[in-house]
Amino acid sequence: MSNLFDLSGKTAVIIGGNSTLGGTMADALAAHGAAVAVVGRNQETCEEVRSRIESTGGKAKSFQADATSRADLERVLAEVVEWTGRVDILMNCPGKNSATPFFEITEEEWDSIMEVNLKSVVLACQVFAKRMIEQGEGGSIINISSVSSGPPLSRVFTYSASKGAVNNVTQFLAREFAPDRVRVNAIIPGFFPAEQNRKILSPERIESIMRHTPMNRFGDPSELQGAAVYLASDKASGFVTGTFLRVDGGFGAMTI
Repeated sequence: MSNLFDLSGKTAVIIGGNSTLGGTMADALAAHGAAVAVVGRNQETCEEVRSRIESTGGKAKSFQADATSRADLERVLAEVVEWTGRVDILMNCPGKNSATPFFEITEEEWDSIMEVNLKSVVLACQVFAKRMIEQGEGGSIINISSVSSGPPLSRVFTYSASKGAVNNVTQFLAREFAPDRVRVNAIIPGFFPAEQNRKILSPERIESIMRHTPMNRFGDPSELQGAAVYLASDKASGFVTGTFLRVDGGFGAMTI
């Protein structure tokens, strides 16, 4: 039986691959044979992920880009194609959060969070999915959503709205791209301490999170790796599109 999770010969572009969660999923895709393009605004942290992947025998290259800039993303596409000749997997990991109370949210904060969390996903799908369709061999797009995209959670209004929109985009594009065998799914992580949310994790907030998480703990970034590899592999999930794969410690079971 062939290895369902073998990604050899595939190229994965991970936008936000220099983040805590994005970098961990980049490690997993590389470990299963994919050439990984680590894309992020901070070149230094992109290089750290690239170096880590290569130190364990994987293939990776770092690319500096602003995920909200179409010009940057088109440049990255050209550079990735020059590097490996193809794009098979796109993972959208950029994220920006805020705990600003509703009546204090400024237009500038709203626009900034929406640009990073939503606009970047739409732009990346336009740029990289077009290449996948032109290749004619299908592909996989994996958007990173959040448990905050569903039930209302206090003090993360704009973030929740942006992630709810990511869910909508995921299902719309799953239908749009299905005839071309480009699958579009989303991972819905529970609460994973990362750089974007550490500042809003007050003791009271942590207590509230644990009350809604039956496993009574935060997730470890490595626990997202299996979901990422599964959705990236057309052998394992070739008939899966428009799906939300929850990795949330039971949070979803508490909010049905």
